Amino acid sequence: MSLLRTRPVATPAMIATFDDAATIAAALAFEVALARAQASEGVIAVDSADAIAAAAGHLVIDAADLAEAAALAGTLAIPLVARLRAALSGDAAAALHRGATSQDVADTVLMMQVGQATTLLLADVTRVTAALAPLARRHAATAAIGRTLLQDAQPIGFGLRIAQWHAGIAAAASRLSREVATGAALQWGGAAGTRPGQDGAAAAVARRLAQALGLADAPPWHARRDGVAAIAASLAILIGALAKMARDIALLAQNGVGEAHEPKVAGRGGSSAMAHKRNPTGCQTALSAAVRAPGLVAAILSAMPAEEERGIGGWQAEGPALVDLFLLAAGAAEAMATVAEGLEIDTPAIARNLAAAGQGADIGDSAALVEALLAMGGTEPCPS
Repeated sequence: MSLLRTRPVATPAMIATFDDAATIAAALAFEVALARAQASEGVIAVDSADAIAAAAGHLVIDAADLAEAAALAGTLAIPLVARLRAALSGDAAAALHRGATSQDVADTVLMMQVGQATTLLLADVTRVTAALAPLARRHAATAAIGRTLLQDAQPIGFGLRIAQWHAGIAAAASRLSREVATGAALQWGGAAGTRPGQDGAAAAVARRLAQALGLADAPPWHARRDGVAAIAASLAILIGALAKMARDIALLAQNGVGEAHEPKVAGRGGSSAMAHKRNPTGCQTALSAAVRAPGLVAAILSAMPAEEERGIGGWQAEGPALVDLFLLAAGAAEAMATVAEGLEIDTPAIARNLAAAGQGADIGDSAALVEALLAMGGTEPCPS
């Protein structure tokens, strides 16, 4: 991963969630949790599970070496399991990875990371909505010129525009939460999705395994990719909602408009050639993410028609695309949280532009609509 390309569009915490160390740790956690769950149900010996856990805890893996082996094998699980098995002997070596297959590791690791990534992402989204709500109320009755097709239209309450940002972002965050709650589920099915070799205890093993890994329990979904697609689409919708806010602020910050500006941050928003410029760099981050997101979602949607019990080339393409969506969403959310928390609103400029438009000052039911929109996002009205 090139930090020079990735760090400007993503947060360090999100990058770390999907880095090599995190991926290897999650894959080993899957193998240990599977062994523990099977031992608890009498499928393998407790001593074997203990040996697997101890070996995984001491195993030192070089990420670059493992990546080369994975490229040759076609999947991460094959060389990873081989290295772990080499550290075991006897019954423990035979018990390792019992009833599992490579795609189980890949899908489950990805869903473990999706859960962690969603928690990180929604924390920054909450910063955005928490900052926007009081701004919307403060300016609910601030008369401003509305604009349609980039032309002056009728007056609105400036806070109504902000409340619309809030509503879109809050709805997108709720949608993502719902999709992750159901879609980020355990994938454990074995070679053909039958959970073989579990001595009649497969359902109980699966429940224990899901609980240990912090995932929803579910029947094998390796050939059904709708859950991954739904998470991807929800991420893109969230990026789009953040970018709607970014687009508006970038327009409002233009010379000759000047109604809103990103906060001044040392070293941010300047120009290498024009010292006078104050560029909306946070908005740029969100808008750039919105340009890239649709193509990533399209790739994931195209992977849905998996062939029979395990597809070829489809699900293998999903992981990198989904990771990129999380990275872009994280960068957009963090950037717009910083913008929202320090957004500068120039009321004299708003008044000048309204007067120049010559459309009066009737803002209709803007103030009530602000409260209605904020209520949609779960923001309670200010006490009277």
